[in-house]
Amino acid sequence: MKRAIYFLMVIVLTTGCRKYVEIDQIGNRVLKYTKDYRALLDNSSVLEGGFGLPIYSNDDTRFMDTTRQVAMIDINRNAYSWQAQYWSDTQSDVDWEKLYKAIYVCNEATDGVMASENGTDALKKQLYAEALVHRAYAYWCLVNIYAKQYDSTTAASDLGVPLLLTPDLYASLKRASVATVYNQITSDLLAAVNDLPALPDYNTRPSKAAVYALLARTYLCKRDFSNARTYADQALSLQSGLLNLPTYVGNTAAIPYRLADPEVIFSKINTYGYTGIQLDTALLNLLGTKDARYTLFVKPGGNFYPTFVGYGYWRYKYSQEGNYFCQGPSVPEMMLIKAECAARADDAATAIGILNTLRQQRFAAADYADLATGTAADALKSVVAERRREFFGTGLRWIDQKRYNKDAALQVTVTRTLNHQDYTLTPNSNRYVFPIGTKYILLNPEIEQNP
Repeated sequence: MKRAIYFLMVIVLTTGCRKYVEIDQIGNRVLKYTKDYRALLDNSSVLEGGFGLPIYSNDDTRFMDTTRQVAMIDINRNAYSWQAQYWSDTQSDVDWEKLYKAIYVCNEATDGVMASENGTDALKKQLYAEALVHRAYAYWCLVNIYAKQYDSTTAASDLGVPLLLTPDLYASLKRASVATVYNQITSDLLAAVNDLPALPDYNTRPSKAAVYALLARTYLCKRDFSNARTYADQALSLQSGLLNLPTYVGNTAAIPYRLADPEVIFSKINTYGYTGIQLDTALLNLLGTKDARYTLFVKPGGNFYPTFVGYGYWRYKYSQEGNYFCQGPSVPEMMLIKAECAARADDAATAIGILNTLRQQRFAAADYADLATGTAADALKSVVAERRREFFGTGLRWIDQKRYNKDAALQVTVTRTLNHQDYTLTPNSNRYVFPIGTKYILLNPEIEQNP
């Protein structure tokens, strides 16, 4: 059954419409040849997207400039203060819509690529596998934003997200359990790995390294630290390049664009342009002024437009990054996953050794000193701190905060003031689960709202 590419824009979760026209449209290419599916899966404007709004919710961000607070749009303000609902009955959730649009495109590919014309079996299998990986990433984002943190004792009953595996516009939109969504993520990734190259032609395309990296992320969120470490090791065996950041301090023009960055395993970016993200003072204190991540990626608010009092995240300003923050798995992330898993296995020496290897590439030699090996508990806290230094500004901290709620020693209570009113986010609060936009529930009543 042929569907015009034009109709890929029809997304059931964003429009509520379950109708499509099954005729070829004049001027629109139908998905017929294998090369059509190659082009479909190379559409980075759809498939490279990750998430955006958690950048406002996480504790790396803190708008202390009252002018910026007043100027904040309502959706961002609601996410920043962890409100019960972020959107009006008619407003759209950009993250939700773009992730499900990516899933729909992936489902179109898995539904039709194997029967496409003029392509080798090997290429068809590779494209099928690529669609599975992109879909797995989208569901990883969705389940970590709109569902409770994975807990082996409750995951089978906790509400996940609607799990759509075909382009059927009549499919049920009832929310699958958290366990079911996680199982789908891992099964998609494992099904894909054998038909992918070890490394991609472009890091926007999935590869074996990307599969292993996403499996490491997924098992880390499931607290299956043994598997997380295994897959982080496998990813690093294929890709292990690190940038020596101090070498760019006097030559920022040489900082590579994310598509040429040897640290990026699988390029994914936030779904919306965020400029002038003000950084929390606790994060700035953690970084210190000698860390090249501070020197390069933190700038006074006067460098941004509009200007503000304080300091903001600058990384995306280099090398044509635009307003997009890289959120895909990377070499440093795999190192930090491996270090965290070692610390949790009571192997402080290995954990600290990995941290020191990474940190040597983040400080000039004159400013660098090895971290001392202490207890495993100390090593775990060092890993947590290093993850915050490495990923600030990207929104990944929100997912870390959420999963650390399962560790009493790592829980944090976050407080902030917005327009003269105080807000507090306590560990394991329901506010760690993003609400689902009212618009989608009104259009599709079978979607159950979060508590």
